[in-house]
Amino acid sequence: MALPNFGNRLMVELAVFTSAAYRVLLDKGVAQGTARQLVADTGWVVYARMLRTSSWPFRLVTRDPARRLQWTIKSLLRFPFSAPGYSVETYLDGDDIITNFTHCPPQSFVRALVAARGDRGDLEAFFASWCQYDWPGADIIAGNGERGHYARTQTLSRGDPQCDMCWKTKSNANLGMPTCVSQPK
Repeated sequence: MALPNFGNRLMVELAVFTSAAYRVLLDKGVAQGTARQLVADTGWVVYARMLRTSSWPFRLVTRDPARRLQWTIKSLLRFPFSAPGYSVETYLDGDDIITNFTHCPPQSFVRALVAARGDRGDLEAFFASWCQYDWPGADIIAGNGERGHYARTQTLSRGDPQCDMCWKTKSNANLGMPTCVSQPK
């Protein structure tokens, strides 16, 4: 799999580690559900540290969760989630930032692994880890002690045409309603 830049290669390398860890656990007789959870929990530790590091400068500069989210996501779209490997449409809906990903190199790697070596629950393990990190990750980036700064209804790893990611500046966790839409107006 040819990848156009360091950020894309780094993210696929992390997906290789995730997939390898999952398959090693299966080879050792660990049940799929337990292996998925172990890999997801371990990966979260790495991902949370990466998000804290990448959002740290913006948390120093402003207390405004909208600016923190916008600046951090904008930065992450430059590295490591950058084109041409990643394909993403980005726009603002008020203060909320929408990122509709239509190509994700780590997810493509896992699909290629499944095609070459057979499906051992790999996409489900990928979903349980990589595709679930953004909910708590958005809360880390916003850094205002609230939850609910993220919404998504679609994901590539479940066969949808996109990951429709909405990084919400105001938490509506208690209301149970999103503050932004997933499609451009």
